[in-house]
Amino acid sequence: MSEYSFFAAVEKSFDKAAQFTKWDKGLLEQIRACNSVLRLRFPVKKEDGSIEVIEAYRVQHSHHKTPCKGGIRFSMGVNQDEVMALAALMTYKCAIVDVPFGGGKGGIKIDPKKYTTYELEKITRRYTTELVKKNFIGPATDVPAPDYGTGEREMAWMVDTFATLHPENIDAAGCVTGKPVSQGGVNGRREATGLGVFFGLREVCNIQSQMEKRGMTTGVEGKRVVVQGLGNVGFHTAKFFYEAGSILVGIAEYEGSIFKEDGINIFELMEHRKKTGSILNFPGATNLENSKAALELDCDILIPAALENVIDAENAPRIKAKVIGEAANGPITPEADEILIEKEILVVPDMYLNAGGVTVSYFEWLKNLSHVRYGRMEKRFNENVNAKILEEIEELSGKRVDDKARKLIKHGADEIDLVHSGLEETMINATREVIGVWDANPEIPDMRTAAYVVAINKVATTYAELGIFP
Repeated sequence: MSEYSFFAAVEKSFDKAAQFTKWDKGLLEQIRACNSVLRLRFPVKKEDGSIEVIEAYRVQHSHHKTPCKGGIRFSMGVNQDEVMALAALMTYKCAIVDVPFGGGKGGIKIDPKKYTTYELEKITRRYTTELVKKNFIGPATDVPAPDYGTGEREMAWMVDTFATLHPENIDAAGCVTGKPVSQGGVNGRREATGLGVFFGLREVCNIQSQMEKRGMTTGVEGKRVVVQGLGNVGFHTAKFFYEAGSILVGIAEYEGSIFKEDGINIFELMEHRKKTGSILNFPGATNLENSKAALELDCDILIPAALENVIDAENAPRIKAKVIGEAANGPITPEADEILIEKEILVVPDMYLNAGGVTVSYFEWLKNLSHVRYGRMEKRFNENVNAKILEEIEELSGKRVDDKARKLIKHGADEIDLVHSGLEETMINATREVIGVWDANPEIPDMRTAAYVVAINKVATTYAELGIFP
């Protein structure tokens, strides 16, 4: 049996969609190929005095638009194939949600839990220095972000290293996104991917034709939801569905999975996990045999929000969900995809559904280039205008609005309001565009293929308009 290739799986999905487009074969080959692959080896002296050689990567999949954009992950699973695949998905993701970046991705092959904070800082700064040497980082060339195993701390180290090496660059803060707000980050970035998943799935659930095909009513309220993974993306996805009135019947994590028919309070579960170190034995819930068991629960919406390939040819026949939202990258293998299509399960694909992170990263990048906080110019003006309008209405009507409504009406949008609003607009438009292409061509077998068609058309149009491929 040949070894599974994540990048080959992405190419397979690309080729499946390419037949529904009009573009020249050579142009399609250019779009699917990785433009630049950087493979690094560098030594790091650890606190015990030993020297370790670190393996790391950065891939720039497409330069049809620059800069390239994509996260940096710290994981023992990092390899060239994975990074190439994730970079390709970033190209298509950015195209679908109209974020003007080419796809990129990076990774360092380490288990971050086995290093001290000091050692992690040394590794991150050395990696950044190597990227600077090869021109694989910069606000106009390649803009990394957090991914699995990294966060605001690592991005702060990276931006500081870049700015130290480029003191003349006034836009240095834009060399990475996902930074702490104090370092040029944007409010709303932390929950962005999970909120984007929620907005995308909510819009899918509001499309009556898609819900009728699966015997479901529109809307997310009352829908039975299972979430696999309680990291940043999984937790926030679960949180927003819970707050919208969905019923969280199942949650899975690496230590196991639980089921509760009448719903799990996500906040109580997180408190339980903080106290016990596990989601298991949550009051009122049933422990399942293993972490993958929750994937097979009877539910309306299944959201894999952990790592890739959790749904494969072996367990796909037992999936009972009517809608699967791919919050993680590549959680379904191509073989499983075919099985789910036969079962008429609607798979909302990762390549646009988890684009909330890159969308808000785009907002952060724009903030760094403009050097102005969102809302600073107009918030107070809007509050004053709203207050004046409210006073006039109250005077004309002879009635006074209660304090809660008054506060809401007078409120002027600040940074987080604008970020959430921009993300909601992005995910709604992307969902409608993908569904529209699917509806317009009944031969397209599934939503993933429709999403690839949208992405291919946008990237190819950019090349054509540039005159590179007349």
